[in-house]
Amino acid sequence: MELHITPQLMQTSAASQALEDYLARLPLSPEQRRELAARAGAIGSGDPVADLHRVLAQASGRDAGDTGPAGDASAAQASIDARLALLYPAAAESTDVSGAPGANAPAVGEDRGQPHIAVAPPLNRKSMVPRPWGELNPFARWVEEENRRLERRPSRWRRKKAKAVEPEHPAEPHYVEDHLDKSDAPDPKGHWQRTGNLRRITLLVLMVLQTSMATYFMSDVLPYHGTKPLEMLVLGLFALLFLWVSAGFWTAMTGFLVLMRGDDEYLISHEKAGNKDIAPDARTAIVMPICNEDVARVFAGLRATYESLERTGQLEHFDFFILSDSGEADICAAETAAWAALCRETGGFGRIFYRHRRRRVKRKSGNLDDFCRRWGADYRYMVVLDADSVMTGECLTKLTRLMEEHPGAGIIQTAPRAAGRDTLYARIQQFSTRVYGPLFTAGLHYWQLGESHFWGHNAIIRLKPFMKHCALAPLPGRGNLSGPIMSHDFVEASLMRRAGWSVWIAYDLDGSYEEMPPNLLDELSRDRRWCQGNLMNFKLFLARGMHVVHRAVFVTGVMAYVSAPLWALFLLLSTVLLAAHTLIDPQYFTSPRQLFPIWPEWHPEKALALVSATATILFLPKILAVLLFAVKGARGFGGALALFVSMVIELLFSMALAPVRMLFHTRFVLGAFLGWNAGWKSPPRADNETGWGEAMRRHGWHSLLGVVWGAAVYWLNPSFIWWLIPIAGSLAVSVPVSVLSSRVTFGRGFRRAGLFKIPEETTPPFELLETVRHFNETPALPGFVEAVVDPSFNALVCATAHAHPAVPQLTQHLREKLVRTALKDGPDALNDKQKNSLLEEPGLLSQLHQAVWSGAPEVHADWRAALGQLPPQALAA
Repeated sequence: MELHITPQLMQTSAASQALEDYLARLPLSPEQRRELAARAGAIGSGDPVADLHRVLAQASGRDAGDTGPAGDASAAQASIDARLALLYPAAAESTDVSGAPGANAPAVGEDRGQPHIAVAPPLNRKSMVPRPWGELNPFARWVEEENRRLERRPSRWRRKKAKAVEPEHPAEPHYVEDHLDKSDAPDPKGHWQRTGNLRRITLLVLMVLQTSMATYFMSDVLPYHGTKPLEMLVLGLFALLFLWVSAGFWTAMTGFLVLMRGDDEYLISHEKAGNKDIAPDARTAIVMPICNEDVARVFAGLRATYESLERTGQLEHFDFFILSDSGEADICAAETAAWAALCRETGGFGRIFYRHRRRRVKRKSGNLDDFCRRWGADYRYMVVLDADSVMTGECLTKLTRLMEEHPGAGIIQTAPRAAGRDTLYARIQQFSTRVYGPLFTAGLHYWQLGESHFWGHNAIIRLKPFMKHCALAPLPGRGNLSGPIMSHDFVEASLMRRAGWSVWIAYDLDGSYEEMPPNLLDELSRDRRWCQGNLMNFKLFLARGMHVVHRAVFVTGVMAYVSAPLWALFLLLSTVLLAAHTLIDPQYFTSPRQLFPIWPEWHPEKALALVSATATILFLPKILAVLLFAVKGARGFGGALALFVSMVIELLFSMALAPVRMLFHTRFVLGAFLGWNAGWKSPPRADNETGWGEAMRRHGWHSLLGVVWGAAVYWLNPSFIWWLIPIAGSLAVSVPVSVLSSRVTFGRGFRRAGLFKIPEETTPPFELLETVRHFNETPALPGFVEAVVDPSFNALVCATAHAHPAVPQLTQHLREKLVRTALKDGPDALNDKQKNSLLEEPGLLSQLHQAVWSGAPEVHADWRAALGQLPPQALAA
């Protein structure tokens, strides 16, 4: 007897296989699978998977026929409850909206008639309104104020009339002086103010004296002693650049003296907070703004921080918030999976929250403002973490206690220590910041005291004054340096101090960590954004009410990048000066009736002495930092000898990179003024290596410039080539230096040799070890495709999104069209915006999920392939 396989039989067989595959991907026992298959088969609608959804919906008390908008009912949406109950057996028993601390299952509630997991606490909205900057020009501001006074001043006739008829209640003037509100600040001036003023005056005097002496000796080096216009310009640039170098020198020297003494009476943590119990109402939100980051690394560091805080026994005073601005659909889906896994593995449901902004404005500062408006009123303090930050529980609790002990403190900034990278470039930078950084941070604190820096992360903020005073209005004007503020941290610190609240650096606190960029090009990509942000911030230099120290912070932020084109111009003019004295005959008589000639004088010995003195100013702080650790203990750095050798190599390496950074920063400054878009892309959070092709594209013209520049100077005067080799030679070899320094093998090789070691490598903190362990143990995270096809993950994503069933007819038509396009053309036909639209709407996502599993002929081959590649019980495992 011959068996004829009809199309109906093939379709029935395929549908039965789809049902078996679907059940295999749910966390069920064999008996449960058989029972559900039998119940779904009893319905017999022709679509066994849809029948299974109906069975699951009935088990959770939902009616599949009433789900979704009219005419677009989705049985898969009705089964979300049941699939979540299989994924989180304890979730069905939890009804508390905020969850229970220590619970390993989320609270599943209702949102507009649909199942919803509370990924965030209930809203407690408060206003956070940015105040306009007003007129930034002080002269124009003075004119406006004088005009207002004239408008308020009565005329002579009005004064006579006022004397004749005295009103019972004098009318109030129509204009009220806009005084800055400091009524909520407990100590607007600060007990440190007198000492701080004396220290800053001392710093200014030291800088001016040192720069004056150096400029005088520089004039002796020049042939005409600075009397020619070109030499005057060279002297002016030299003085400005030397003043900038002098500021860093005296900051480091002061930090060295403070660290050698071992104490500073004005240190914010000088009065020990001890182990006092944190007040129940002193609740702290630990927030981590992220945007298209390495999800596994972000959540590994956050888990290490959470577990460290849990070990202190003070977890009840803290909540964690992941604030996502991610726009890539795969990353958004992975963040949801990572959040659920983190909460399940730590018992953090109800304490670890996740928020994804649909309307992303003002970048990181807008993300933080959005949190403050929604939940800021629930907390007294906020600790801001970066995507690569790790903090110990002891450090976090200490920060909270310090804020309690210092009611006038608005911000306390820690000094994060860099660790965790393996590339040679990153390890050199880690060594540099670990050895030299303490000198500069201690020196900054010595000069700034309660008007210190805020770096935007690894810091604690008092939320009430932050919400009242630190909302950022766009910068007035037009062009590339106006609009939304990019580098928000310096501005927020200045606004906090303007309102009377102090800003401190607790540089002595341990337990605050971050990561460095893995290579030179990645660091420069970050610097481009910082450059434009600092140039924009300088517009606030003369803003009303800013403290003089924070005005100086705006200047230093600008000089960090503007010094590069100034240095480039100085070198260019020096080369032009050399060419002029080589190719043009000297003029001995420069004015009429001149009796005696002016002889150009060259003093190589004075030039050598000036270069030696400048090198001493640049390198002495580094030498003193090494001596400091050699005296206090260099074991964490591999010993005194290894510390010294590492310093010498780091000096040579920094000298080789300085001209390259000069050219890049010059380009960044010019680009900011010319309107080139700086872009905004999250930096790599892994050991990213630079390829030869990329290095040639980015550094090729540097090498060419170095060779041509060196050849030109050699042709003009061979004796001057020795002065230019550190610059032209560094540019010539920029390609191999950039590539080789990005290699992980070289970084690990130097570590095996005992070089560039830091204490965080010699004796790694437990939290950093846990971060690495969690990262290595993180399985491959699901993306957009898995959110569509995986039964458990689809239910999770649908439940964490907010349903919007009541939409206009046109919107509903566009939604249906999007689902049909995704089904027929496959996931690759959709852009990230379309994919996110599906992820953010439970009805659409569940509808597409059901259609993909239906086995209909119009289902794209990519969906079929995804179904075959999906491992059984992927999310549950």
